[in-house]
This record gives sequence, C-alpha cells and structure tokens, in this order.
Amino acid sequence: MSDEETPSNDGTPTSDGPSQDAAAGKPPRMTGRQRLGKAVWPPRVTRAQLIVAVLLFVLGLGLAIQVRSTSENSALRGARHEDLVRILDELDDRTKRLEDEKRELEGHRTELETSSDQREEARRQTEEKAAQLGVLAGTVAAEGPGIRLTINDRAGATDSDTLLDAVQELRAAGAEAIQINGVRVVASTYFSDSGGSVSVDGHKIGQPYRFEVIGKAKDLEPALNIPGGIVQTLKNKQATASVTRSEKITVDALRQVKRPDYARSSSQ
Repeated sequence: MSDEETPSNDGTPTSDGPSQDAAAGKPPRMTGRQRLGKAVWPPRVTRAQLIVAVLLFVLGLGLAIQVRSTSENSALRGARHEDLVRILDELDDRTKRLEDEKRELEGHRTELETSSDQREEARRQTEEKAAQLGVLAGTVAAEGPGIRLTINDRAGATDSDTLLDAVQELRAAGAEAIQINGVRVVASTYFSDSGGSVSVDGHKIGQPYRFEVIGKAKDLEPALNIPGGIVQTLKNKQATASVTRSEKITVDALRQVKRPDYARSSSQ
C-alpha cells in the first residue's frame, strides 16, 4: 500500500491525492457556495440593462426636481378661492386684449387693402399709429381712465427693485402710460438706489411714491392685489399701498425725443 492511500472502513484503499476527475483532466467540482458566488460576481450587465438603468436614473432625477419645485413656497399656495378666480380672470382678460389687438390690426390691413384712396388711408393710419407710439414713448401727454397707486414706507424698505416690480405688474395688466412722482416711465426707464433714496432715470424721488397709471382699472387694480403681488410684498415690508380708481388720469410728464446714434430704420 502506497503512502497516498489509506484504507477505508471496508478495507478498500482511498486516495488522499488528486480526485479521479482531476486525474481524468476534468475541472474539480465546485461547492454550492462557490457556484453561487460565481453566478453573482463579476456582474454581467447587458447593453439593454444599461440603457434601462440610465433611463430610470433620468426619470428619478426628473421626479425629484419636480417634487422639489412643487414643494417650494409658492405665492399661490394657500391662496383663497376668490384670489385664484381673480388670477384666472386676469389671464382671460390679457388673452382678450391680445385678441382685440389682433382683430384691430387685421381691420387696419383690410381698410388699407379695400380703400379707394390707399395713400390717404395709409397716411391716416400712420398718424394714428404715431400718436399711439408717442404715448408709449412718453413724447406726448396722455389722459384717460386708470388708477392711482400711493406707497408709504416709514421703515424705508421700499427699494428700486420693488418699484420696478410694480411697474412690470402694471404693464403686464395693460397699463398704457405710467408716471411716478412726475417722472414718465417708458421702455428705457431704469431704477436705482442712491443714498437711501430711489432714482428713476437719474431723478431722485421721495416718499410717498405716487403712480399715475392709465389703463383699464378693473384689470390694473386686481393685478396689484393678487397673492404675491406688489401690495402683499409691501405689506410684508411693513409698508402700505393704496389703490384708487379714477375716470380721469393725466400723465403729462414728457420725455425728450432722442435720436439713436447707431440704429436706423431698415426701410431707409
């Protein structure tokens, strides 16, 4: 009996050396734990699985951003039913104004095309348009219905950004002409803070801030009072804002016509 063989219980010698599978050139048998480990690692990822994983990641990221933006404090969160109805009415009115403007332009085009004297009709429309543009540019005085907005702020928290927000809300609600403490507001108007006061186009203005606004009062006033609007913002700053309607608002502060240094009409 060789040194590599040991007798079994029945006297048959067994081998402590390589198994018969190894002797036959076959790989050794693996245990169950080894087979499980080999099946799990290294991971086998197919191209389809990788694409699905990327899509799921992007989808999860998008949902996370959406949930975060929804959960942030919004000016409309907690708003009353009547406030939401007012906001919806304002959007409807804005849409109606745009549709009316579109119909007006189409009407002008039809008149120009069907007029027996197209040159005279074109001149008339040009003069009418020039008058409208003069109001917008602040080169002519304007008069009409609208509102007066007065802001009082003893704490001095009202800055240029607050006044600019007020102007933007008024413009979005259909304001056609605006004047603040005797300064005409036009497209190029800028606001700045200077030494504890506010300047409009370089002109310092003091409290109270008085807005003269020409436009449809029933659109302008609700625009200032919506949740998160200028009235609520001023209230949060311990300031007060009063809005009154009037059938006759006069905006008579004028701007000088300035010829552009570089821009020229493309029709020239």
